[in-house]
Amino acid sequence: MGIVPLELQTNVILFITGVLLTGLLAVYCVFKFLAHIPRKPYKSELYYTTTTAKKGEFSKLLPLPDANSPASSDIILSVVIPCYNETGRLKVMLDEAIAFLTQTQNLANAFEILIIDDGSKDKTFEYALGIAESYGLAPGIFRAVKLEQNRGKGGAVTHGLQYTRGKYSIFADADGASKFSDVLKLIEGVEKHQSKKLSEETPVVAIGSRAHMVNTDAVVKRSFIRNFLMYSLHSLLFIFGIRSVRDTQCGFKLFNKSAIKNIFPYMHNERWIFDVEILILALRKGIVIEEIPISWHEVSGSKVDLARDSVNMAIDLVVIRFAYMLGIYLDHDKKGSKKD
Repeated sequence: MGIVPLELQTNVILFITGVLLTGLLAVYCVFKFLAHIPRKPYKSELYYTTTTAKKGEFSKLLPLPDANSPASSDIILSVVIPCYNETGRLKVMLDEAIAFLTQTQNLANAFEILIIDDGSKDKTFEYALGIAESYGLAPGIFRAVKLEQNRGKGGAVTHGLQYTRGKYSIFADADGASKFSDVLKLIEGVEKHQSKKLSEETPVVAIGSRAHMVNTDAVVKRSFIRNFLMYSLHSLLFIFGIRSVRDTQCGFKLFNKSAIKNIFPYMHNERWIFDVEILILALRKGIVIEEIPISWHEVSGSKVDLARDSVNMAIDLVVIRFAYMLGIYLDHDKKGSKKD
């Protein structure tokens, strides 16, 4: 067999290299095109409305604190509730949460609730303020923020958490599916990682988990298609390296201030899969994730369209994973720039 001329070998290597580089560039361009760029808040979204001492009247627009500012010394827990057309389900959740918070020692005078109305069309904003007024909550404890345009659940959560004042902040779904008193378990999960010897707070995320319920009626009696899609998502998560967390999608997650500051200014996805990006950012930054079993039950009225949103979630998951791998998404500030 004859020796292949050196010039031919070089040309083959250059050709293969060119094909590979072209392919990589094409992949980069595809994910660059699919990448999500969250919009900056409108001016009105940096203000909130609260109750007043006069029945039937609510406050004028008042400014929220600066984004990711230090916790207030008098607020232990902030509760962020993303809402979109929730007049049919919100009262049950708020009744449970407010009753627990006002009757629990150490929290009774040290909490705040932020309703993030994600462009609702059913007067959720006014309805929520009416509930707060019925409980006689002092002005400033219950804060309602109205987003001018719908951003998606992830966008509403990301916005709300960056303007909380509490030492700990939890986002909880408006349907009340998670037992609210289990928030104490999540707080304990964060506190055990704090050291009095350290001057700076250790960032910790505590997430409610339904993984222990996988063989209970709450899951077994779900429809076949819902369970099939749940297991399909778990398989995708495993393939993409999210293997240490068994339940990524439970809408009951708590953060200390340091965790919020390290995660939410760098969020990109504003749709249903945003929970996974939270965990990806936490894992990339070495932030402790405590997964804690909670009580949960199915609630009707979900806004999720199983067929459409499952496809979108799968696509978004792939985009998130590759966007970070390719450097399209960053988990830190660019040199010389500062996050708002």
